[in-house]
Amino acid sequence: MEPILNEGYTIPLEQVMDASRKEPQETLEQRITERTHRIHERIVDAASRADRDPDEVTLIAVVKTFGPEVIRAAYRAGLRHFGESYAQDLRDKSASLSDLEDIIWHFIGRIQTNKARYIAGPTAMVHAVDRTAAAEAISNRVERKGLSPPDVLVSVNLADERTKGGTAEEEAASLCTTVDRLPGVKLRGLMTIPPWTENPEDSRPWYRRLSRLGEQVRGKMHDPSVFHLSMGMSHDVEVAIEEGATLVRVGTALLGERKKRG
Repeated sequence: MEPILNEGYTIPLEQVMDASRKEPQETLEQRITERTHRIHERIVDAASRADRDPDEVTLIAVVKTFGPEVIRAAYRAGLRHFGESYAQDLRDKSASLSDLEDIIWHFIGRIQTNKARYIAGPTAMVHAVDRTAAAEAISNRVERKGLSPPDVLVSVNLADERTKGGTAEEEAASLCTTVDRLPGVKLRGLMTIPPWTENPEDSRPWYRRLSRLGEQVRGKMHDPSVFHLSMGMSHDVEVAIEEGATLVRVGTALLGERKKRG
């Protein structure tokens, strides 16, 4: 699978069945377009400060709890990368949007091994492999079905937060070596989610640590020519890019507040 950088932007989806939030399609697309432009300006500014090419950064729209019609509006607004956190929702949304041939799906949630069948196939990149069993489940599914191997990132829980997935920092290199040897996946880098705070600068030490860990891991990869750091969300995109992010996952800044999953 070729690198997926610079293929477009992404935007999360709204629950289209909610009649109280229906609005003319033009208005929805205009809002998405305006928000995308604002995010892209933030990406360009941050890349400039870090002396980086903004085209090195891919914007992924986080679409969990949003429905297919909003994704279609985002697609028409120019976005191509979409991230889903729930395996069955990924299955359903990718099927209902299969006519959009150049849409690129990312799975960004925690992986349950019994749901690997929903992830392998439609997904170009899996962001949150945090244990060998998860990588093996996807690899085995790919091998059995003759599917295209997805790119995968190893998720690292740098702050050791119990409520979040991710392998421990000291175990990340070993897990990467194991994943790199599996036939049905392609190791492409690392991902992290730092502890939440309102101050974006509080994320910087965590992103810097992931970047340094990435330097160690990359040198031992079978194919180090393509390497990604998936880090940064709506409130701290700039900090993530300044610390080396190549993939940023943005939800609320693109589509607004999402509804709670029913």
